[in-house]
Amino acid sequence: MSHEIQKVTCQNHNISKHCQGEFTIEPDDFVFYKKIKVPPPTFCPECRTQRAMVWRNETTLYSGNKCNLCNKSVLTMYNPKSDFIIYCNSCYRGDKWEPRDYAMDYDFSKSFFEQFEDLMRKVPKNALYNTSGAGLIVDSPYNNCVGGLKNCYMCFNSANLEDCMYSRGVTRSKEVLDSYFCKKIENCYEAINTYNSVNSFWIQNSNDILDSIFLYDCANVSNCLGCVNLRNKSFCILNEQYSKEEYFSFLNKIKGSYSNLENFRNQFISLTKSLPKRANQNIKTMDCVGDYLTECKNVKHGFEVMNSEDCKRIYFGRDIKDSRGTIGYGIKSELLLECVSTGYTSRAIGCWACELSQDLEYCVSCFPSNKNLIGCDSMRNSQYCILNKQYSKEEYEKIKIHINEELTVLGVYGLMLPSEISPFSYNETLAQDNYNLSEEEVLKEGFVWEKDIQMTSGKETADINSLVDNINETSEDICKEILACIDCNRNYKITEQEFYFYKNKIIPVPRKCFYCRHQSRIVKRGSLRFDKEICNKCNIDIYTNLNPKDGDIVYCEKCYQQKVY
Repeated sequence: MSHEIQKVTCQNHNISKHCQGEFTIEPDDFVFYKKIKVPPPTFCPECRTQRAMVWRNETTLYSGNKCNLCNKSVLTMYNPKSDFIIYCNSCYRGDKWEPRDYAMDYDFSKSFFEQFEDLMRKVPKNALYNTSGAGLIVDSPYNNCVGGLKNCYMCFNSANLEDCMYSRGVTRSKEVLDSYFCKKIENCYEAINTYNSVNSFWIQNSNDILDSIFLYDCANVSNCLGCVNLRNKSFCILNEQYSKEEYFSFLNKIKGSYSNLENFRNQFISLTKSLPKRANQNIKTMDCVGDYLTECKNVKHGFEVMNSEDCKRIYFGRDIKDSRGTIGYGIKSELLLECVSTGYTSRAIGCWACELSQDLEYCVSCFPSNKNLIGCDSMRNSQYCILNKQYSKEEYEKIKIHINEELTVLGVYGLMLPSEISPFSYNETLAQDNYNLSEEEVLKEGFVWEKDIQMTSGKETADINSLVDNINETSEDICKEILACIDCNRNYKITEQEFYFYKNKIIPVPRKCFYCRHQSRIVKRGSLRFDKEICNKCNIDIYTNLNPKDGDIVYCEKCYQQKVY
């Protein structure tokens, strides 16, 4: 039976400023939901994504805790005042405890999610969500959602890095600081969506860059400064050609000076505003809508996704097929629906942090080699289990039907686990990064706000406004000082590894804390939401997260290519 496009009103009863209200369910959506055996969604895409992101905490970490099994000190993504039992990675993945010991009998008189929350709060949790799938993690204790790191600090959602700091979404890179969604870069600083580049700073949406500073959407350039939309150029300043001698004469006047670089940055921003931008930064895609998509086919409303096919609303993942509403990870997976941090898995619904499994519904941290689990936590090599208890196939199917019918009546079967039972508060997670709300708005929308995020303020030992302007005149003593962010007043320090990077690259010490720098990169990256706009050149319809009403000049791909080549 074929379906036509249906218009549906979002049933999220918590007032949300991001709610779309009315949304559409298209024929291919009905095909997918039938394949995975769930009813069509009752919440709009924005509400679904916002709720799911409350299940992914990457950057809010807490120190001063101990593993509840071996008593070693651990860094954790769980707030110490929570009632969760926390294990270090070695203990959590070891054989000194058994998840089945926490098994619960299914009680038909209680709601499924009520019982699942009881189980989840009893079963020990891994302090951080790191994986060895991308390689060992060596001398890199202060990172989360990572794999294959060596000598790295404060890196998130990243893999195969060495000597990197303060970055998210970076892969196969070395000696990189303060960067976001990059691949194969080295000796780079403040790079966003950049590939195959070396020794370049403050660059965005660029590839094959060498020895350059302040670039936007450039390719195959070297020794350029403050340039936009350039191809195959060298020794340019603000898109004007200079001789080699003139270029270095100008560069040497501003390099290393915080004030001079800030003044030049303003000129660069003005140039960027005056020139056309591509509607999106997609590369080698076919029939796609979204941004930062690479080698994807038929991916709609995706963001920061690689090598994926036949998906909708997938974010920050790669190698995913035939899925809807995934956030993070996703590698070698198919038939995922509303899953977070789940990979190497086939047919999973509403799961968090599951791997190497098949046919899971509403499970957390289950891996490897699981099949046919519902409402389980941390199970390994198991089949036909509910709430960590083993059942026969017949008993399992009977309880499964009851759970599915209950959730269908509530209108939540096929949605992510409820945000109300997430172990994280709204402002600890990707939800706050991408759907930024005030404390008042968070509480009004029915989420939880954490007042005691680990941080200090008012402990600074040096005035941020009195720091030496030029890195060449800054001594190693800066590493002994406690600084205060010029934006949020949060205290932060400059590590020795960080200082020597700045010194060697002639980059001034940052005046903002990591969290404000990270948020600034997210703003530059752009919103997850795409709206239909009109190409400012040929007037055809385009989908973009840029906003012409704010002064952006936005071109379709064809017009943009004609402009820059």
